[in-house]
Amino acid sequence: MTRKTPTTLRSARWFAPDDLRSFGHRSRMMQLGYAEEDFRDRPVIGVLNTWSELNTCHAHFRDRVQDVKRGILQAGGFGVEMPALSVDESFTKPTSMLYRNMLAMETEEMIRSHPLDGVVLMGGCDKTTPGLVMGALSAGVPMIYLPAGPMLRGNYAGKTLGSGSDAWKYWDERRAGNISDAEWRGIQGGIARSAGTCMTMGTASTMTAIAEALGFSLPGASSIPAVDSGHQRMSAECGRRIVEMVWEDLTPNRIATPAAFHNAALVAMATGCSTNAVVHLIAMARRAGVAMTLDDLDALGRTTPLIANVRPAGKDYLMEDFHYAGGLRALMKQLEDRLDCTAMTVTGRPLGENLIGAEVHNADVIRPLSNPVYHEGSLAVLRGNLCPDGAVIKPAACDPKFHFHEGPALVFDSYPDMKAAIDDETLDVTPDHVLVLRNAGPQGGPGMPEWGMLPIPKALIKQGYRDMLRISDARMSGTSYGACVLHVAPESYIGGPLALLRTGDIVRLDLAGRRLDMLVGEDELQRRRTAWQAPEPRFQRGYGYMFSRHVTQADKGCDFDFLQTDFGTAAGEPDIY
Repeated sequence: MTRKTPTTLRSARWFAPDDLRSFGHRSRMMQLGYAEEDFRDRPVIGVLNTWSELNTCHAHFRDRVQDVKRGILQAGGFGVEMPALSVDESFTKPTSMLYRNMLAMETEEMIRSHPLDGVVLMGGCDKTTPGLVMGALSAGVPMIYLPAGPMLRGNYAGKTLGSGSDAWKYWDERRAGNISDAEWRGIQGGIARSAGTCMTMGTASTMTAIAEALGFSLPGASSIPAVDSGHQRMSAECGRRIVEMVWEDLTPNRIATPAAFHNAALVAMATGCSTNAVVHLIAMARRAGVAMTLDDLDALGRTTPLIANVRPAGKDYLMEDFHYAGGLRALMKQLEDRLDCTAMTVTGRPLGENLIGAEVHNADVIRPLSNPVYHEGSLAVLRGNLCPDGAVIKPAACDPKFHFHEGPALVFDSYPDMKAAIDDETLDVTPDHVLVLRNAGPQGGPGMPEWGMLPIPKALIKQGYRDMLRISDARMSGTSYGACVLHVAPESYIGGPLALLRTGDIVRLDLAGRRLDMLVGEDELQRRRTAWQAPEPRFQRGYGYMFSRHVTQADKGCDFDFLQTDFGTAAGEPDIY
């Protein structure tokens, strides 16, 4: 590719011409205290910062943005911080997933409408990675992704605690009466001890690993702990590198290729990825014009061993251990023969060159292919008369006895109904029952909340049971575990087959056959279809109104239909005005 020159920079359209509009642009920059030498003839880099005072994962980003801008200045660029929707996971109701597409739209339009030659995307908390990447892919300027990094491992009473995973575990023990108030408060204060994302292989670490495997992050960046000084150095390096990427005209379309998405999906399977990776990978691929499907992911899941021994799919370690064992470079080195090492990355070099010298420093944390944690990858895709367009399960994170299971359904039409019932110790339920939650998908949730890890009924908890088969059109946290079938498509809220299931119907899961079915005759199902009535829309106005009318189903990535590449082109480049 031809290198950029100062006159061909995108920002020159704003600042270079000798006309009234550009006079205004230069004047307003001077109003901010900048001289023309600060922003003329040098790359203008937008630093899209998803920091907020309610985003615990990004609490350090207020400082890290200064490291990024330092690197930009060192490389001869001009950095401008631009706040982006924070989409925090912990406090956003009903779910941050409702707003992933809003962040993607904001990112695309912010880049398109401002004098930016390149962008550094600062994210990490679950939906910020796909949201930022989706928007930047659509905008098309050079971009590099800076991951927030995991928090320190949790600790209470000498025990190591993992985000989410141990919260679910100890909550069950509390419900069973095995945890005192004092112990519960101690766990509460010890499970999250620093800035950074969940330190299990939850959705945050899954998605930052995927960003690195795609080639959008610096080698090794995805697992650096948030409070490690290496994170500051990496942030500055992102600033230096994005300036060079602008001069090289290294745009996202040169990186986001079918080979890159194959690499990312394969790496995701080997890490024990969150089930949420399915929705986000497909959405990002479609933004790049890559036709990735559930079947593609299932095929990789059947043949890719899980080799990252990190909770929840792994048994023993957390992300801090993974990083010091060699991180993602070491894991990808184990998979080198299965990866397309010619895929381009933000370094300007192919993936294979970035893996030179990578080593595993702890072979129990990052296993060799000959000694995997689980013989297949992290995810499996199911189909059947309950989910003709697909559903997802994480086999490595559930008891193998549920890999084939038949049992009667116990159906709940809403989360409040389910929550009230499972705490009722007189509930008529056995360990063989299949708990079902519906109306919790993209439109029904709304926004497909993380409700899919339905709690075990209290009566069964007290009898010692800790897992049972659960089915929903919702998602679950990447830190969750158990025999949970998720993302049932099409969702029940729009009349998918899950809407026809009734309490007492027998449900069969056949993992080996990749099947999920209700054992109900077609004549009876047709009668139920005829009787089914669509519920009232969730929204009457605003963003939710737009969301409910344009969001695609889980198997298509839950993106807005009008933002996918096959919908049309944008006419927002400023040179037409």
